[in-house]
Amino acid sequence: MSIDLDEEAALRHVTDQLKTSYGDRHTPEEIEDAVATARQSFTSLPIRTYVPVLVERKARRILDEESADTP
Repeated sequence: MSIDLDEEAALRHVTDQLKTSYGDRHTPEEIEDAVATARQSFTSLPIRTYVPVLVERKARRILDEESADTP
């Protein structure tokens, strides 16, 4: 399945937004890993329109959970 350039651009934008929002609590690498993990969950979806939104929501949950685990 081919991922189109619009989706790639949207996911880069999501990653940049998360780095701004979570940069004080997570390293850029941790944020990129959260996005990659979230994205992996949606690779089999045939309709790609909402994948960036779904990835952002899941990545935020991952990062929030990691923040809660850190004292």
